Amino acid sequence: MTTLMLSFVAFTSNAATTNDGGVNYKEYYATKTAEERNARVEEIKTRVEEIRSMDKSDLTKAERKELRAELKDLKKEANAAATGGGVYLSVGAIIIIILVLILIL
Repeated sequence: MTTLMLSFVAFTSNAATTNDGGVNYKEYYATKTAEERNARVEEIKTRVEEIRSMDKSDLTKAERKELRAELKDLKKEANAAATGGGVYLSVGAIIIIILVLILIL
């Protein structure tokens, strides 16, 4: 039983959202103020518009791949900045919490 529990913990310990650079955006934006997050979101929007307005026909395959990777990274960062590092509970988790509270009380 203990072995099963330890193996489960070992496989779920790396659940943090990180990019290739190792930055955990959720933790990073949890410490920022709303004004700082909004300013960064505006910078991201500006950069995305620059990329969209580019003429990509003269770019090499490697440059296009690099732009796609940058857009993916910007999307992850924007999602983390928009939520502000908040915690979300699923419906199942809420039901389990309610059941545990009923059992305790």
